[in-house]
Amino acid sequence: MPQTVAQINEKIIAKKAKVLTVNELKALVAAEGVKAAAKQVDVITTGTFEPTESAGAMMNLGHTDPPIKIRACWIDGVPAYAGLGAVDLYLGATQELILDAAVDEEAIDRGGGHVIADLIAGKSLSLRANGQANDCFPRTLLETTINKDSINQFYLYNPRGLYQNFIVGVNGGDRQLYTYLGPLQPRLGNAVYSNPGAVSPLWNDPDLRLIGVGTKVFMGGGIGYISWEGTQHFPLQKRLPNRTPIGPASTLALIGDAKQMSPQWVRGCYFRNYGSALMLGVGIPLPVIDEEVVVMAAVQDQDLIAPVIDFSIPRRVRPTFGSVTYAQLKSGRITIDGQKVRTAPLASIYLSNQVAIMLKAWIEAGKFTLTEPVAMIPADRPFVPQDAREL
Repeated sequence: MPQTVAQINEKIIAKKAKVLTVNELKALVAAEGVKAAAKQVDVITTGTFEPTESAGAMMNLGHTDPPIKIRACWIDGVPAYAGLGAVDLYLGATQELILDAAVDEEAIDRGGGHVIADLIAGKSLSLRANGQANDCFPRTLLETTINKDSINQFYLYNPRGLYQNFIVGVNGGDRQLYTYLGPLQPRLGNAVYSNPGAVSPLWNDPDLRLIGVGTKVFMGGGIGYISWEGTQHFPLQKRLPNRTPIGPASTLALIGDAKQMSPQWVRGCYFRNYGSALMLGVGIPLPVIDEEVVVMAAVQDQDLIAPVIDFSIPRRVRPTFGSVTYAQLKSGRITIDGQKVRTAPLASIYLSNQVAIMLKAWIEAGKFTLTEPVAMIPADRPFVPQDAREL
């Protein structure tokens, strides 16, 4: 029987809602079918814990005495963008540490993602800022330490914080490559994928029927919201009959209060000879408003595919070795041109499942209610490449 989000929230507040993780829901559908499962569940929880490069933190330091208009800033040696208000900063997860000339660049394994994670963990970090002197803001230098309690606003804003699907990276060349998927060994020595598969949120609502601007989510161990479509949002990607995309497709922008977040779910990471990023736990609850929700969420790893891309060709459109299912990827081996290739995920499949489990516990305890979107995510965005153009 169809129900509304408001009716589901009444059950959550009364601690009577039936909540299943998406893995539990898939098992229930396999055992009893869609109709029986739909009658037994009100909310399905999903989760992912994977790296994201399009992530960062907004901060407001508060005004100094005398005041400063910050035009350049470094937090623990990592530059933060200061082209905003006088003491507003944006620190990108991929921002690189400024190196001393005597330091071996290959020895550096730290960037903006690590600074963000350290602040969330409660650490105090050095801050140095240069100011532009004027009548309102005469100060030109600030050297201090900051932590999450000594600044005003501290929130994550991730322009592309959640992916629906991604690629599998391989290297058909003769030398090792260092990529955003990590090292790819030559002559098809390994294959790396980043999406955790069928537990991940956007596989289970492939057309974003339930998810939109204003949807409340688990973000980094705290509460966040979907703020807009993500950058490189490409809902027009080709799709299978089950509506899941065959390659990179929809993305979402996320926002959440970093002061609520936990270092368990927000971690800096570094890819050798490539750069830094942020590992982030994200979970989305799906309200079971009708049977169609259960049909979509019953999708399994063997029903989902990703393209195998050869990184040895440095072009925007790289050659592929066809597609593989996530079930094949998770088996530890795939076959490419008759060759067995070992696979490894960048995402933590274990922690992705733990996100769904934790979100389930929050909802069952009445601590997390659902929200309806205030606007839907566009379903007609093309993917526009960029080329050099003459004025």
